[in-house]
Amino acid sequence: MNINRILICCLTSIFCMACGTQKESVRQHTSFNNDWTFHLGDVAEAIRPDYDDSGWRKLNLPHDWAIEGAFSAENPSGAGGGALPGGIGWYRKVFTPGKEIDGKRVFIDFDGVYMNSEVFINGQSLGIRPFGYISFRYDLTPYLKYGEPNVMAVRVDNSDQPNSRWYSGCGIYRNTWLTVTHPVHIDQWGTYLTTPEVSAKQATVAATTIVKNDHSAIEEAEVQTLIYNAEGKKVAQSNSSTVRMAAGDTARVQQQMILDKPHLWDVESPYLYTVRTEIRLDGQLVDTYDTPLGVRSFRFDAERGFILNGREVKIKGVCQHHDLGCLGAAVNTRAIERQLEILREMGCNGIRCSHNPPAPELLDLCDRMGFIVMDETFDMWRKKKTAHDYARYFNEWHERDLTDHILRDRNHPSVFMWSIGNEVLEQWDQADADTLSLEEANLVLNFGHEQHTLAAVSDSRSINELLTQKLANIARGLDPTRPITAGCNEPRASNHLFRANALDIIGYNYHEKYIKDVPRNFPGKPFIFAESTSGLMTRGYYRMPSDSMYIWPERWDKPFTDPSFSCSSYDNCHVPWGSTHEVAWLLTKQNPFVSGLYVWTGFDYLGEPTPYGFPARSSYFGIIDLAGFPKDVYYMYQSEWTEKPVLHLFPHWNWEPGQTLDMWAYYNQADEVELYINGTSQGIRRKGDKELHVSWRVRFEPGTVRIVSRNAGKEVLTKEIHTAGVPAHIRLTADRKEVKADGLDLSFITVEVTDANGNLCPHADNLIQFAVEGSAFIAGVDNGCQTSMESFKAPQRQAFNGKCLVVLQNNGTKGSARLTATSDNLKESITINGNN
Repeated sequence: MNINRILICCLTSIFCMACGTQKESVRQHTSFNNDWTFHLGDVAEAIRPDYDDSGWRKLNLPHDWAIEGAFSAENPSGAGGGALPGGIGWYRKVFTPGKEIDGKRVFIDFDGVYMNSEVFINGQSLGIRPFGYISFRYDLTPYLKYGEPNVMAVRVDNSDQPNSRWYSGCGIYRNTWLTVTHPVHIDQWGTYLTTPEVSAKQATVAATTIVKNDHSAIEEAEVQTLIYNAEGKKVAQSNSSTVRMAAGDTARVQQQMILDKPHLWDVESPYLYTVRTEIRLDGQLVDTYDTPLGVRSFRFDAERGFILNGREVKIKGVCQHHDLGCLGAAVNTRAIERQLEILREMGCNGIRCSHNPPAPELLDLCDRMGFIVMDETFDMWRKKKTAHDYARYFNEWHERDLTDHILRDRNHPSVFMWSIGNEVLEQWDQADADTLSLEEANLVLNFGHEQHTLAAVSDSRSINELLTQKLANIARGLDPTRPITAGCNEPRASNHLFRANALDIIGYNYHEKYIKDVPRNFPGKPFIFAESTSGLMTRGYYRMPSDSMYIWPERWDKPFTDPSFSCSSYDNCHVPWGSTHEVAWLLTKQNPFVSGLYVWTGFDYLGEPTPYGFPARSSYFGIIDLAGFPKDVYYMYQSEWTEKPVLHLFPHWNWEPGQTLDMWAYYNQADEVELYINGTSQGIRRKGDKELHVSWRVRFEPGTVRIVSRNAGKEVLTKEIHTAGVPAHIRLTADRKEVKADGLDLSFITVEVTDANGNLCPHADNLIQFAVEGSAFIAGVDNGCQTSMESFKAPQRQAFNGKCLVVLQNNGTKGSARLTATSDNLKESITINGNN
């Protein structure tokens, strides 16, 4: 056994346990991410404490081993799963708990392990958890040896594939925590806050606390709840409550507080309070627990849509898978924050967690940044969509997994509704996908089903209706304050999920032509586009004429291919069950009863490369590509969803002389736009009531194309695009030049190939080499190309349509890091500083 690693872990453990996360905290909640070893492959002996893992790889969590692998058509995940490897992996960690915590309770918390995890402490199995997206806890207390080394081992089995319709990642890909409490303590996810009455004058805050007594004797505990504002000032507190608990018992404590003139949580000003729960024994503080609080009132209305704090708010949302592009599924708070910042700049105010419980960090950020979250639990119920998916565990685990999901997330003010399922096959009597490939199953889900597969008119309840009721009742019993919905791609009222009458909100995935009938078919029921659009785009690729619509694939059972392996960025390419971005948004915008929409998707994601197969390995659905570069339609949303002046002209201006092409513009805050080519006007254009862009059909001539927007004759904005020359420079632009020296923080650096005048070269495909010196390392590289077979972890990347991305991660030390990018005779550097 590696004695140096034991000593390091011992010192780290003692240090962490000595440091509380709050000034007065007696509960210790510390990261357990550092100093693990990892082996890819099955090693049964790894559960033994004396097993020699000195030859294993050393790493810190979170970790996703799949993203480090090679793309291959032979990987059983298939292109739908990102064409990356699965397998079995083992993690081990040696740590030494100090003797001073002997007598306390010690828990290990996993935010998520994909998938089929089994955790061992000192050779003792603590349990198995199949669902790869769920958070879970084990009690280490009975098995720990204090003051001497302990060995934790985790087996992760993602070998049976495909088990997901998108890229899942592999391993302990979310954060781990060591929690140390007094034997009398607040239980896991043991607080529940509601605001039954909210007004500008005052708000009532109700707090329910579950207190657990793990002592061997009867204990009498005093419980008090306090509220602190964003500045840390105490603004309200409850009376103390006394509870008497037998050994091993729990008690439920309910308390109320009044907040005078509360700051309301809103998408524009997401104000957060902190609620602190304190437990005392004989006057001594033994446990504290902090919970976020956002005070807001909301409801979904069948006629007026979504109403937040008394005003109508249209949900302008996107669906998001959990991967972080070149970082894979491994959670990084800054990477999630960057995604949300890019979406917020577009005007987005909503996130749908597709189609599984998200990382806790996503919801923490949504709380702070003001997003309206649809929090979703399952992509399938009993009926499977892929050969080895969660359906094989559903019967045994659905109650536990749904319960844990709701308990974990119900205090987040950003969560406004629960989705209990996405496109589950239980909508129909018969909708078997068992005999289909993953790609076929994905397609057939959305092409509709015959009338005979739907519920017959009957007074009796089908098994699928009863299951819908059961799941809804579990969620409603744990949190009656939020409505329940599901993403349904069967719009008829005979859908089993709708017939169950258990959903508070009717949620459609696509099926725009049925929207007008919703008020008639579902009287009194609010409505939302749980999923919409599914436009297909490759950044920087344009298929003309732009007024031709490319609907790919034509049918689910007809093979589709195109030599370009690209999709047009004119918003003229979409799947047959979807629509253009403009059509879906106009339908949402012009119908008050539509609460809003969640566009499929905000970012491209790994896997599900509709309409193509391998070598395509990531999606074309995003408004933003996998690297985080906006596609052109991003600016359509920005022009509609924000108040900032917008004028966006595309495509680029590098074509063949005399070639006919289409120029499009998105704009706002103006009543007309005029296009000029080398100073000659190409005409004025104005949007009609049902138009969100204008266009010109022109002939290319090298030089400058300029566009001007005007309002009442006065110029608002002007933009120019120039014909780019040959590549002459590399331009490096960091989203942040100052990062934290914490070993986690990231700087995302955009790499652009430009001509001598600084114009982006739109066809440049230079191979760019990267080298780093100093306090950072390359965490990932990308270029947004859906068919690139290059490694996300390599120190080079080929530019795609003139751009690529390199992600620098601080290595845990202070000081500067210098990134140098070279390509043939081109070279450029940039410096990033790591500070506390």
